[in-house]
Amino acid sequence: MFQRVRHQRSGHVLEASLGYYLNPLVNVVLGVLFFSDRLSRTQKIAVGLAAAGLAVQAGRLPWIALVLALTFGFYGLLRKVAVLGALEGLTLETLMLAPVAAVVLAWWSWQGQGALVQGDASTVGWLLLAGPMTAVPLLLFAAGARRIPMSTLGILQYISPSLQFALGVWVYNEAFQPARLVGFVLIWAALVVYSVEGWWARQRAVLA
Repeated sequence: MFQRVRHQRSGHVLEASLGYYLNPLVNVVLGVLFFSDRLSRTQKIAVGLAAAGLAVQAGRLPWIALVLALTFGFYGLLRKVAVLGALEGLTLETLMLAPVAAVVLAWWSWQGQGALVQGDASTVGWLLLAGPMTAVPLLLFAAGARRIPMSTLGILQYISPSLQFALGVWVYNEAFQPARLVGFVLIWAALVVYSVEGWWARQRAVLA
């Protein structure tokens, strides 16, 4: 299976993981812009480290990472302020996107392209299963986004980029230049600083 996937990869798994690593810090900035959250000195240091990590990403702007971080950050923002419940909101999103997806799938099928036409029964089965496997986490995310602070929302999102990073390095063997490594280290440091500061603030609140 991995042998077949390797020939179809685009080489952007690591950059995608970078985008999701940045997402918690994007949530922090959105909290400042839209909810008048105030950043502590430590949080400012974390944001600065993340910005430095972006600046040294192999000498180029990681636009895929930035698009992922910004779009998912704004999605979390919209889900937080939405008046619809989690299930209703996800239903509305699906109804809005379904016509577009149907047109694209119909076009690909008419052209004889796409996994639904070229894929075997196993591939088609996995694609059909991807629907509920995607919808359930989104439903839980939408429900959680309404119940926790914007800054806390991103702290829970480290597992996915870590898995993506591991896949990019050890399964897909993507190039990992020294500059990219330095950028990731700076962003990891930013997340550690931010997480420790958040944990310490919660501990002080409990003891107060």
